[in-house]
Amino acid sequence: MFKTLMSTMAAGLMLATSMGAHAATDDFPNRPITLIIPVAAGGTTDIAGRALAKQLKDELGQTVVVENRAGASGSIANAYVARAKPDGYTLVLSYEGFHTGNPVLMKDMSWDPIKDFTPIAEVIRGPHLMLVPADSPAKTLQEFIEQAKKNPGSMNFASSGVGSIQHLGGELFQIQTGIDMVHVPYGGAAPAMQDLLAGRINMFITTPPTAISHLEAGTLRALAITSAQRHPKLPNIPTTAEAGLPEFQLEAWFSVFGPANMPDDVVKKLATAMEKVITSDEFKAQMSAQGSNASYRSPDELAQIVKDDLEKWTKVVNTAGITAN
Repeated sequence: MFKTLMSTMAAGLMLATSMGAHAATDDFPNRPITLIIPVAAGGTTDIAGRALAKQLKDELGQTVVVENRAGASGSIANAYVARAKPDGYTLVLSYEGFHTGNPVLMKDMSWDPIKDFTPIAEVIRGPHLMLVPADSPAKTLQEFIEQAKKNPGSMNFASSGVGSIQHLGGELFQIQTGIDMVHVPYGGAAPAMQDLLAGRINMFITTPPTAISHLEAGTLRALAITSAQRHPKLPNIPTTAEAGLPEFQLEAWFSVFGPANMPDDVVKKLATAMEKVITSDEFKAQMSAQGSNASYRSPDELAQIVKDDLEKWTKVVNTAGITAN
């Protein structure tokens, strides 16, 4: 009798626990969600994240709070989310360079880009602009290359952090052209842009959103855009191929991840809501106006993209001999 009673109680406890777990996800989300941005306010990631968060409120019925946690080339934000409870309430809008560039360059990472994260959705993709100050003596990309060749080691280029696409792209640019520049990493695109505007940086390769207003004001000059076609919002800027460097192309993705082992139904609910936002005319128009392209990819597709990019950047880093500095 006692054993039967204990078995019945245990079964009831297991059922209650199971029902509680299901209830916890069935009503998701029942409180605000935090979307971590791994860079300072004002850059491409921040602009896209805030636009996404604003529209997700209508789809999820809960506020999505944007929180900037800049530093260590995105690792502070990624490490924070990797350690968070995998309940869907703490997410990160990660950038390709930080998510797949850092792990290739840095061997002592506290997080793994595959094992520690749940892919949820790709949000945008963006080409890069090769920018110089408005008073730069280089009016074209070829003139900049010639200037750098005449002054080896005396010119510099900025990036939003070690391991970022700007960093890897800048190193690749040097290899393809045979020039020698100094890499200056920053904690995001916004502070790098400030030093470029002040003339303390010779070149910054970054996505259009942080640069368009400065280009319109004439405070910066774009030598080329790193895509196969000219951008419709920037029709006067030549592609790298048109500027004499056809093999140099960069296009970065910005995607949402959560901690590893998130419940499948929570991932599905988040991905479905994000797909509606990302594919909406409103979001597409917002991103296009900033020079980026809204680009939804599902959790499974994003997982494969991460694996493919880790392999790609590993080959680039090994071939180029790039090391973290």
